[in-house]
Amino acid sequence: MPHRSQGFTLLEVLVALVIVGTALGASLRAVGSLTQNSSALRASMMATWSAENRLAQIRLGREWPAFGKRSFNCPQQELQLMCEEEVIATPNPFFRRVEVSVFDSQEPDRRLIKLAQVVPAS
Repeated sequence: MPHRSQGFTLLEVLVALVIVGTALGASLRAVGSLTQNSSALRASMMATWSAENRLAQIRLGREWPAFGKRSFNCPQQELQLMCEEEVIATPNPFFRRVEVSVFDSQEPDRRLIKLAQVVPAS
């Protein structure tokens, strides 16, 4: 009776490599997607802070902002952001609506966040 050696054939090794390669590729794609989502969440958080800072400044300073739109830089760490403030009349003349939108300076058409508050006359 001929002695058969124990081991894997070349075909079995190639199939195993294809399976492992596919799993690693899917894992790398998942990690890349998580990293991209993480940076988008961070940018959104920083944009929220910028908008909240401006609204708090109005509230605490008891400002009575003028009607209209204005833009200003509102960077957070290394993230260059552009804030746009719009003051709108309300049905009650003793209140004004202030909307702050935050955009990424590198993609000015992409709004990251928009916050609004109603400001009473001081």
